[in-house]
Amino acid sequence: MGAQQARTLDDVIYRKVVASLAMVLALGLLGSVAGPGWSPRTLDSTIVPQTADVSIGGDVATYPVGTFEVTSSLVEIQLDGATVQAEISEPVPREDPVAGPPVAGPRPRYPAVLFMHGAGTGRHTAFRETARALASAGVVAMVPDKRLDTYTTRERDYPAMAEDYLVSLEVLRGRPGVDPDRVGVYGESEGGWIAPIAAATSPDVAFLIQVSSPVVSPRQQAAFATDAYLRNVGVPGALLRAIPRGIGSHAPGGGFEYVDFDVRPYQRAVTEPTLVVYGTADASMPTIQGAEVMITDLAEAGNNAYTVRYFADANHGIRVDGEIDPEFLDVLARWIQGLPETARAEPRIAGAQPVQRFVADPVERPRWYADGDMLVSGLQTAAGAVAVGPLLWAGAVLVRRRPRRLPPPLARWMAALSLGAALTLGAFAAYLARVAQLALNYETDPLFVHGGWLVVQLLGVTTAGLLVVSAARVLAAGRAGRLARTGWIGLLTIAGIHVGCLVLLVIAAYWGVFPAVL
Repeated sequence: MGAQQARTLDDVIYRKVVASLAMVLALGLLGSVAGPGWSPRTLDSTIVPQTADVSIGGDVATYPVGTFEVTSSLVEIQLDGATVQAEISEPVPREDPVAGPPVAGPRPRYPAVLFMHGAGTGRHTAFRETARALASAGVVAMVPDKRLDTYTTRERDYPAMAEDYLVSLEVLRGRPGVDPDRVGVYGESEGGWIAPIAAATSPDVAFLIQVSSPVVSPRQQAAFATDAYLRNVGVPGALLRAIPRGIGSHAPGGGFEYVDFDVRPYQRAVTEPTLVVYGTADASMPTIQGAEVMITDLAEAGNNAYTVRYFADANHGIRVDGEIDPEFLDVLARWIQGLPETARAEPRIAGAQPVQRFVADPVERPRWYADGDMLVSGLQTAAGAVAVGPLLWAGAVLVRRRPRRLPPPLARWMAALSLGAALTLGAFAAYLARVAQLALNYETDPLFVHGGWLVVQLLGVTTAGLLVVSAARVLAAGRAGRLARTGWIGLLTIAGIHVGCLVLLVIAAYWGVFPAVL
């Protein structure tokens, strides 16, 4: 090879390297400015418990957990258009440790509580341990099945769910041995959006218990929880901007209107005594903001009958190392039995010191070109553009028409380009799945989290370089007059693969695969 040819080859390589670098930077810039970004506000306020002792104060005498034998039974609840089962746990009347043996007369009447499910539970067997512990302290507990014919991932109606639960409440109030004036509701997690509706709309609800309650809208809570989980796993900062781009978008195909449900108007109408409970190890809930918002909303109803408890190292279900915190059961039993005295008993706020780093704020929505159906349509169209040429080529072969060959080595470059684009998005999806698994199991794996992300980015950068080189080959073939000899199937294949892969790389850039420029 002569010196002039070597210089020419070096110039060609240099131009391709520069063009590839420019492509990567352009994709990184596009991903940065496509929006929305993610920069949650730091929570400036805090709650300082008055004492680490979670015990409920007051002078009223109450039964401790374990006082009574417990009996359980199943009943059917007839709803409007459906029938569900409910398990009722009740104390077996016995000699009163204070007043002595029961005398002849009507059966004792106990306070009662109706449990409302979170998103992860649905059967009457849920909350069984808690329900039976309460019954052993003299509190009747009912756990109905969640009505599932009107409850799906895409469609949920929290006010309607509250109406269904209120049917169960009336059955519980009419139960022999239940004091109908002392029956309240217990909402955990997703149930924290339902229980305040029941308390605000029914005069028959005597008290409200909010356990691990989101307080903010489902969309805000999901973004808050995802941020916390991803930070706990230690993901690269660029991946965090996927939170509003995914959670903030409209769902493809519609539905999911409930994710913007605002429970606060109902909370502002709650006049019943309210117990608010969080575990300090619950990363999915705004544990400080939640209590502050609840106290503020109750105040708007003129209600200062609140009690807040934080349980050290307890998770979303108020469990520590897989076991329900026994102090939590004691708190529930005494607070319910001691009403109305325990509603304002000091200390009002007690337990371990909660920590919340960021505010669960409203989530910014993606712009129209990356929202819901548009993003899915773009992905489908790009994948279709990449596949249409090869499919037509294969079809022509099957009908014994031999398509004209592509100028060599263009076919190999386009095959590598298509494979690179598929691997980039496939590796990104697999990476997200593994990160989600780590986050939900409260695990860390720094080698995978950072090494896997590097692999995804290297695939993206390599594919961007392949796009530049393959496009350069197309231009060279065009200048040499060889493209016209490929036929219309060949031209469609060339155009589809390059345009489709470019769109796929833009989608990858939107989700943060390329290094952010801003």
